Amino acid sequence: MRKNQIDFITMGCSKNLVDSEILMRQFELNGYKCVHDSKNPQGEIAVINTCGFIGDAKEESINTILEFAQAKEEGRINKLYVMGCLSQRYKAELEKEIPQVDKYYGKFDFKQLLTDLGKAEVLDCRNKRFLTTPHHYAYIKISEGCDRHCAYCAIPLITGRHVSRPKEEILEEVKAFVASGVKEFQIIAQELTYYGIDIDGKRHIADLISAIADVPGVEWVRLHYAYPTHFPYELLDVIREKPNVCKYLDIALQHISDNMLQAMKRNITKEETYALIERIRKEVPGIHLRTTLMVGFPGETDEDFEELMEFTKWARFERMGAFAYSEEEGTYSEIHYNDDIADDIKQKRLDRLMDLQQNISGEIASEKIGKVFKVIIDRKEGDYYIGRTEFSSPEVDPEVLIPVSEKRLRTGCFYNVKITDAEEFDLYGTVNY
Repeated sequence: MRKNQIDFITMGCSKNLVDSEILMRQFELNGYKCVHDSKNPQGEIAVINTCGFIGDAKEESINTILEFAQAKEEGRINKLYVMGCLSQRYKAELEKEIPQVDKYYGKFDFKQLLTDLGKAEVLDCRNKRFLTTPHHYAYIKISEGCDRHCAYCAIPLITGRHVSRPKEEILEEVKAFVASGVKEFQIIAQELTYYGIDIDGKRHIADLISAIADVPGVEWVRLHYAYPTHFPYELLDVIREKPNVCKYLDIALQHISDNMLQAMKRNITKEETYALIERIRKEVPGIHLRTTLMVGFPGETDEDFEELMEFTKWARFERMGAFAYSEEEGTYSEIHYNDDIADDIKQKRLDRLMDLQQNISGEIASEKIGKVFKVIIDRKEGDYYIGRTEFSSPEVDPEVLIPVSEKRLRTGCFYNVKITDAEEFDLYGTVNY
């Protein structure tokens, strides 16, 4: 056990990671050494930032809490604290079921842990963070909460209403990161396109992204978690015209059949969705779209699913994730619908959809062979340097593998790389001299 060391474990999404980084920076300023995602707890204190989005994520968070609770009972750590989405929703239940945790915090009161440990928040570093990612990229959270009320989603129940961060505060954070060597920024929110609505009733996402792109030293800006309904098309102008805004958009669509879109309370139609994808691709040639689709929502018929398959064939998403519906407590669908699709049918539909996407991904990857792309190097791993094009976000998207025998490359630097081979989810290349 190492005195004055705090082990932080972050579950779930990059938005949680930002919260961990904020708290870690505050503890660092108070004299603690912070270690992130250590597999073997060695600090005197452990802090687990939980996810409560879907069943699998909740189970993983609970198992991690139990693992560290056992470490505390065995004397390997002194104190155990839990924060984040799971404890925001289920604090009372967790306190009863896992009393070994010294205190539970929610999604918004986690800085109280500083006070509880006899420390104080360093106000002039309120928005500074302990960067847990490689030194060349960072996540920028531009808002918290969500005003959408999709039938299946528990996020609004956890995070509350949408609250935009002030533009000046965001730009200050970006400039500080650039000064420390960060070159690439992943812009994240529960609902990216809603930015600014709570400030003056207008969408300001295009203005914000344009301003971030104009900060000297910003090499890449990538956009995550857009919402399709009433999409702000002026954002496409920024993606197309700003050379450092990646031609990449993460926009969750969930389904395509009108039956499902209405039941899910997505406030968009099949026709409008097709038109949206067509316009995005027309206005930003070469853009890579990432989406998330859902199978097995209550009432999904074979015909609904076949519509989804046809849509996926037509849209040819460069990146796609999919999951089977799981009933989440307190959501509209949990209260008003019956989870009437058998698990084996959900799994078969999911497998078919992902098999289709794997073929599409392989075809799209093969089209890149022989072309040269700007690639940033993330790390060295075995016999390869691992990098990404502007079309790939860290950890979730295909990577570019470059043999280490070819040339010594530097992490965080950009190189022009010619693609020599491709698999469904990875590219291989050589530095183009």
